[in-house]
Amino acid sequence: MSGYVVTILITIAIYAILAHSLNIITGHAGQISLGHAAFFGIGAYTAALFYTKAGLSFWIDVPLAALVAGVVGAVLGIPCLRVRDDFLAITTMGIGFVVEAVFLYIPFFGGAMGIGGIDLPMWAGREMTKSEYLILILVVLGTLYALDYILGRSWIGLAWSSIREDEQAASALGVDIVRFKVMAFILGSALAGLAGAFYAHFLTFIMPYNFGFGQSIMILCMVVFGGIGTRWGPIVGALLLGLLPEISRPIMEYRTLLYGLLLVAMMRFQPSGLLGADSFLVVYFTKGLNRIRGGEVKA
Repeated sequence: MSGYVVTILITIAIYAILAHSLNIITGHAGQISLGHAAFFGIGAYTAALFYTKAGLSFWIDVPLAALVAGVVGAVLGIPCLRVRDDFLAITTMGIGFVVEAVFLYIPFFGGAMGIGGIDLPMWAGREMTKSEYLILILVVLGTLYALDYILGRSWIGLAWSSIREDEQAASALGVDIVRFKVMAFILGSALAGLAGAFYAHFLTFIMPYNFGFGQSIMILCMVVFGGIGTRWGPIVGALLLGLLPEISRPIMEYRTLLYGLLLVAMMRFQPSGLLGADSFLVVYFTKGLNRIRGGEVKA
């Protein structure tokens, strides 16, 4: 594959991890988050600082980035998730603006100039190629989805489903609402930090602009477009909307507007997303499958 295609695929794979991390909070546990790019940025800046200032290798700074993002998610999640609905959306949005301002105005984080000098990881005594880096990210993505499948069938996944469907009923049945909300927030934040670390080593240069409110909206669009709460929806959303910036380069100035319109349209006409239970694709496929089975029975 050409370098251009590999670059696009790496971007899509990183966004798939990022969309999956938000899906844990919004899709599995049913909690609104409009500032998820903040944890994406925390992971990216943590990896960049450990690599450039502490001299740690990629194989150490990436897990540390996920850990730091998860710890920050725990600290912020406890007070944030005691509020609900619109108040939670506003609170998480505020977190995103605060984190972006910290990166922008504190010199330790490079300010508006950002942080450079972040390299691709070393492997077998040499720098990893982009194709090898893509394979590494795909392996991580596949591992995360295998773990998500196991988690979804565990008591934790059942607790998240009950909170998503009816929080009051789940509480009446003895589910510790705050505990499981914070658990989802920590896990989602940690995976966003992991994606941020991969992103920093891929770009080799990061700026506060990369982790603004527009980025949070784009991540949410990926989850909504693919199907909130579905297992494969975030990957489909990341694939389609990851390609959209390349297709829409002539209207780059209106990209955020386009994402907003797409989000509104999906919530209005197809709220379950492309792979949701009520989506036109699933309904059409189910009807076709039923017709085939009916024909086999008659035969």
